[in-house]
Amino acid sequence: MTETTTSTEHLLTRTVQQGWFGRFQVAALVLLTLVAIVGKFYLPRLVPHTEWLELPLLLTVYFGLMRQSQIQALLFGAFVGLAEDSLSPATLHPIGMYGITKTLVGYFAASVSTRFNVENSVIRVVLCFFFYCFHAFFYWIMRRALLAQVIPFDLQETLVNGGLNSLISIPLFLILDRMKVSGAS
Repeated sequence: MTETTTSTEHLLTRTVQQGWFGRFQVAALVLLTLVAIVGKFYLPRLVPHTEWLELPLLLTVYFGLMRQSQIQALLFGAFVGLAEDSLSPATLHPIGMYGITKTLVGYFAASVSTRFNVENSVIRVVLCFFFYCFHAFFYWIMRRALLAQVIPFDLQETLVNGGLNSLISIPLFLILDRMKVSGAS
């Protein structure tokens, strides 16, 4: 009987510890996401030529790929997009535009993660490139269709920025993976 009691206590202690680490990881991810969103608007003022950096999008892709839950990724993408919309000037980016695009990116990233091994770095880089291009193209379509704004779509700029964001995703995802692993032990 003492063996059963010891096993039960071990399981309860382990569940409580995992619950604490799970909450810590969520809080760290939310804090990191808020820093990325605020940084998106203030970093180009401090460091010139960093407008192409899309850390909120990369975090949305990472969350969708790692969680593999379409609903959670959809909600996370909506949170990131709407937070980004709320900080951007309404004349440049009306509220809801980033919310819609990042919601779709989160959903599709989680959908892709159920089909592919997303632990592979090459697949992650390719997916980050694809989702950056998808995000830029869908945002352009929405501005034309919903807001009747005639703006050109610069394919070359989108491809270059997608490549740069994909390269940034490599160390970012490694750091996030280490946070995940250290939280699980």
